[in-house]
Amino acid sequence: MNENSKYRLTLSRLFFLMGFFFICSCQEKGKQQEKRKQTVTLPNVVIILADDLGYGDLGSYNKNSLVPTPNLDKLASQGIRLTDAYCPVAACSPSRYALMTGSYPFRSWKKTGVLANYEPSMMAKGQLTLPQMLQNAGYTTAGFGKWHLGASFPTLDGEKPASYGKHRAPNNGANLDLSKPITDGPVHHGFEHWYGFSCASECWIMDEKEIVAALQHDFYNIASAQNKDHIEIVPSDEYLDRITTKSTQFLQRHTQADKDQPFFLYFAPYVPHVPLAASKEFQGTTKAGLYGDYVYELDTYIGKLLDTLDSLQLAENTVVLFASDNGSHFEITRSDIDLTTTTNSAESIPKKDQYDSGHYPNGVLRGTKRTAWEGGVRTPFIARWPGHFPKNTKSTQLFALNDVIATLASIIGYDLPVDMAVDSYDQLSVLEGKDESIRKSVVVQSSGNRYGVRRGDWKYIEPTGEDDNGELYNLKDDVSESKNRYKEHPVFAQELKEHLNAIQKSEASNMDANP
Repeated sequence: MNENSKYRLTLSRLFFLMGFFFICSCQEKGKQQEKRKQTVTLPNVVIILADDLGYGDLGSYNKNSLVPTPNLDKLASQGIRLTDAYCPVAACSPSRYALMTGSYPFRSWKKTGVLANYEPSMMAKGQLTLPQMLQNAGYTTAGFGKWHLGASFPTLDGEKPASYGKHRAPNNGANLDLSKPITDGPVHHGFEHWYGFSCASECWIMDEKEIVAALQHDFYNIASAQNKDHIEIVPSDEYLDRITTKSTQFLQRHTQADKDQPFFLYFAPYVPHVPLAASKEFQGTTKAGLYGDYVYELDTYIGKLLDTLDSLQLAENTVVLFASDNGSHFEITRSDIDLTTTTNSAESIPKKDQYDSGHYPNGVLRGTKRTAWEGGVRTPFIARWPGHFPKNTKSTQLFALNDVIATLASIIGYDLPVDMAVDSYDQLSVLEGKDESIRKSVVVQSSGNRYGVRRGDWKYIEPTGEDDNGELYNLKDDVSESKNRYKEHPVFAQELKEHLNAIQKSEASNMDANP
């Protein structure tokens, strides 16, 4: 064999050995990556969103509360309690939009107020939602209770549903085709399973895409609807029990089918929203009147849900988040005040100055649902994840429901597209108990078009008319917003106003990182 032949043979062997080691290396790397996938367990996620619950209803937030909330207080003792969290809008639909999309609702087509009957989805086509994100990450997603973010209903005549755009009308649902599925609803925005209504004034309850039942409501009815013999009527005072049962059944079925696959459960009860449909079992059980009885009933059913997580051995690897979609509708409640006929109107509620004592659902905070004051936009927020979030801890860091999607994305390692969840901040470090200021400001809004902004300890609220300069409060010294300090600091108030306007005009509010 000549020298050239020996060289070629040696070179061939060298390339063979290099290829062999490269293949082995790739196989080993693949095995390591697969092993890491198997060892990294994504946490389950449960979000509990109350409806019109006040900041001062929970004992863990208000030592003077007249409502027993043992289960939510226990949850707070097992996790971290945020004192400065915001809805950030004092009404149902917009706050739910902020939670589900990570964006302020003024960026949607619905600039003010809540969705009325049969109005379309607030989400734009292609807009990423929280359940969609989790579904993309491999989660089984389920929601029960209240959607209130829009859906499209089929009609018999091809026209808009009767009572479209209204909250109350005698011909509600008159031309609905109840045999056909709805579109652009919860299951089209990330929920694999859904049972609940879109808008309470519509009454219709959807099981996935099908209209299967109707809520028996004190304010609204479906008397004009056609071909509704197959529709089940669900009494209002049985609805909480029903969605709780469906939620616990989902947990049980999911655990039996595939315990290793993560799930997202959105539990959104219609409580304690008016009408106050507390069941007979709970009526008269608190010193806070029918409203307090309803909150106590809600706490009891939340306890059943949390107990199910425990019994199925799911609690240790489940992130549980609790909040309310806005402040309470009520200023004061007591056992001797008749609240049975209270409506959604602010004029129908009893006033604080009419009584010398009682239960104050929003605690010491000024205002109620619908207002841009703290009583309308600040929410109790509790987060529990054993071994990750500290126990029995309080955080005063600024937080908004907008931040849930970015924070959960951080937990599960999901890369949010830069054009989605534009007003959401990753606050995982805050929930982990670190004294780190992530969000520097938050925009708040009344149910109408009155806006405000909180930055640091200060809060500015826009004027209501030409003769009004606006309002400025130092929440550190005056959480009740009792002293308007605009005239003392007009230049600073103007600075906050400009900051608010800049966020409203921007495509994203990341600019507020530099106060």
